[in-house]
Amino acid sequence: MLMDDQSTPKTAAPAAAVPEPGAALREFAAIVRRLRSPGGCPWDARQTPETLKTYVLEEAYELVEALDSGNPEKIREELGDLLLHLVFLSDLFAERGRFTLGEVIRGISAKMIHRHPHVFGEEKAETIDDLRRLWEEAKAREGKSPGGALGGVSTALPALRQAQRLGEAAARLGFDWPDVEGALDKVEEEMREFRRALAAGPGPAREEELGDLLFALVNVARFLNIDSEGALRRTVYKFIKRFHVVERTLAKQGKTPESASLEEMEAIWQAAKGAAYGVRGAP
Repeated sequence: MLMDDQSTPKTAAPAAAVPEPGAALREFAAIVRRLRSPGGCPWDARQTPETLKTYVLEEAYELVEALDSGNPEKIREELGDLLLHLVFLSDLFAERGRFTLGEVIRGISAKMIHRHPHVFGEEKAETIDDLRRLWEEAKAREGKSPGGALGGVSTALPALRQAQRLGEAAARLGFDWPDVEGALDKVEEEMREFRRALAAGPGPAREEELGDLLFALVNVARFLNIDSEGALRRTVYKFIKRFHVVERTLAKQGKTPESASLEEMEAIWQAAKGAAYGVRGAP
């Protein structure tokens, strides 16, 4: 059996009215093991941690998209797809004698108990700052203190999310504007510098100044408590949806985006935009 004994920590009370997932998880782990065993699925048997990295990222982003949709059935399905890859990877490393799925679960359980002494211990936490302090103290005891004040921000994050986390970390140290107006002024300053770089002609300054402008915009989002990654993702979805309207409208006219003029596509785009605003009641 892939999983070893899963005992609930004595300090953790089970959530009320939540079915015990242990049996279902053991059954699923056995299914994954069967798929990778002789006589199972050849594709599954060929996979390695390296080949699965792309799929893990794709499933994580599809789960985020499902969460944005608010559709419980879609969220449930995408959670399952991501769980498949977590169990799959655990099984791969179990084959190599590195660790089991049970050890993965026990490890994260122990970490959560250790990092929440205000829940499972005697510590008190009255504010968000108290919670952050306890979390960082727990990480320090684990030997995982970040290097420098910004070391706790993972470099593996998407760039927008990393920029927002860096801004938050710097702000906690007092390195910040007093209000959003300062952040907006910085955007305008960076836009002027970007325009100067464009006027100067091709060169590395263009990319550098564009990066500075994006970073400044992320700081505006932070001041407004807007998740910049989520805001851009929703705009991407909106763009896709409206472009599909352009494609469908052109198809009814016997045209394609390749055969239509820019003016025709822009007119359809603006009509779709106006219709969307009308639904929202915006001017």
